[in-house]
Amino acid sequence: MVVRKERKSRKLRGRTRTMGWGRVGQHRKSGSRGGFGAVGMHKHKYLWIVKNAPRWYGKHGFTSPWSVKEEVRAINVGELDEIARRLEQEGRAVVENGLIVINTVEMGYNKVLGRGRVSGKLKVIAEYVSEEAKRKIEEAGGRVEVLE
Repeated sequence: MVVRKERKSRKLRGRTRTMGWGRVGQHRKSGSRGGFGAVGMHKHKYLWIVKNAPRWYGKHGFTSPWSVKEEVRAINVGELDEIARRLEQEGRAVVENGLIVINTVEMGYNKVLGRGRVSGKLKVIAEYVSEEAKRKIEEAGGRVEVLE
């Protein structure tokens, strides 16, 4: 059976000022919601904090000082393998005992990651090397040198 009821917007056509919200001002501004924004979080909205945001107040954790943080600038072994010949031609890499020696620190990278394939024999010099990168380079007949 169809509900024969007028929608609120139709029912209120022609009414003035309050549109069903009582005396003038009862639904106006921010009084109906207890204040704008975070007003009352320590007072009448405190239960909302307890339920929804228990860590709202106070300090949590710490931020490491910038002097301690070290930025990781990484390059993948696949990229090194792709650019090895070009680096050799430019004189930025040297051939030693059949290995193309690439110093990633001089290139501006401090870590070598293991994504990609290694087809050539490389000797990679880096500050940090992931286990996967080391395994791939050594499987291809290369060597890894980690700087201290």
